[in-house]
Amino acid sequence: MIANRGAITACVILATIMQALDTTIANVALPYIQGSVSASADQINWVLTSYIVAAAVMTPPSGYLANRFGRKRVLLTAITGFVVASVLCGFAQSLPQIVGFRLLQGLFGAALVPLSQSTLLDIYSVEERGSAMALFGVSIMVGPVLGPVIGGWLTENVSWRWVFYINVPIGAMAFAGVSMFVQETKTDLKARLDWLGFGMLSLTIASLQMFLDRGEQLNWFSSSEIIVEALICASAFYIFLVHTFTARNSFVNPRLFLDRNFAVGMVFIFIVGITYLASLALITPYLQTLMGYPVVTAGIVMGPRGLGTMACMFLVGRLVGKVDTRWLLLTGLLITAWAMYDMTGWTPDVSQWTIISTGFIQGAGLGFLFVPLTTITFATLAPERRAEGTGLYNLSRNIGSSVGISVVTALLTQNVQVNHANIATYVTPYNQAFSNPAIFQAMNPYSAAGRAALDGVVTLQATIISYMNDFKLMMILSLAAVPLVLLLRKPATPAKVDHSAVVE
Repeated sequence: MIANRGAITACVILATIMQALDTTIANVALPYIQGSVSASADQINWVLTSYIVAAAVMTPPSGYLANRFGRKRVLLTAITGFVVASVLCGFAQSLPQIVGFRLLQGLFGAALVPLSQSTLLDIYSVEERGSAMALFGVSIMVGPVLGPVIGGWLTENVSWRWVFYINVPIGAMAFAGVSMFVQETKTDLKARLDWLGFGMLSLTIASLQMFLDRGEQLNWFSSSEIIVEALICASAFYIFLVHTFTARNSFVNPRLFLDRNFAVGMVFIFIVGITYLASLALITPYLQTLMGYPVVTAGIVMGPRGLGTMACMFLVGRLVGKVDTRWLLLTGLLITAWAMYDMTGWTPDVSQWTIISTGFIQGAGLGFLFVPLTTITFATLAPERRAEGTGLYNLSRNIGSSVGISVVTALLTQNVQVNHANIATYVTPYNQAFSNPAIFQAMNPYSAAGRAALDGVVTLQATIISYMNDFKLMMILSLAAVPLVLLLRKPATPAKVDHSAVVE
């Protein structure tokens, strides 16, 4: 047994939980923040977008920073900066202040997840990585599950500012643990950052996020702003690709993708990011808007989803190495697809038990996916490339999540309009339903009140169908990922383990 391995595991998982919580904990507090900083409904979304963009931009260079300055030093800096930025967010008095501090929070927090993951991969052997990645996976997924519950409780009972202040005690414990138990890794003073590659990738991510976030509001390509953002995104990505494959020391090492497991894993985790976090983004408003659940109640009903994930992650952690990882991945995809299929039949009359049981099953499917996917993705990757690999891996997950959320939200809005128009064609004064005196009195098409009531019913039905279509899309994506399992290969020889991060 390696000395202090348990302590190192605990402190890096604390750092990961802190970062993961902030991806969703502020969502439920947005209406309260909006009132405090006098922002419009469109402007307040920048509180979420700024964090996502900053975190996505700064995730890839985390490997370079660790190689150049040392993993421990970067971790300590990231934790400190994240906590300070969190306090500043709580102090913010205006929209520009909180958006700027959220940007700062995302910049510092981006390195926490990939460096924590690479630390765990280094201190555990290949046989033990399944259990280690189960713990890591739970820490990643605890944010989307507990974030709305904790954020809702703090906002209702204390203040929205405590949504950010809560990071102070968590960050203090993580900082103390890393300081005491993690030893500095070797540094490469000759390491250089490819500024052109980094700049083009950052510009691609930022313009893509702007394109997705603003597209629905500005009616997509009918807006000159959206056209400009699309052109910038495409041009920057083209330059990035050309530079990556022609430069001697490019920002992203293309040799990483010669490892088939890593290349397939990047695509796989992108799809997982879409299906899981996008479904959470849909279920929360479904429960609150269509079913009338209070914020805290909606969070509690969604809680068993996280329990299913945690339970199966620990189970699968013990099965990795004993059962072919590809069978575990196939099981996870099929379970996830079945849960999405069940959700295509939901209406606002669905029982709480159905929501809880389906959520638990969907969470279990993720548990069967996250641990074996992380394990097999890095199983054949050289140890010296893990820091860079984990940065790109988490970037793919983050982009998948943001793309998924933006796409399903845009489709939901568009489909509501389309479905409303289709259903409305059947609502005429000659419809047989109006022969019922009670219905005619409540929804008289000849009166303003009746037409308003009719419009409300049609909108509700159009919204329900639109949610069904989104759930069906995610079911199809889960099934479409099945062929990727066939491309993964079982590692022939265990990869070397580097225990330099552990204090002996």
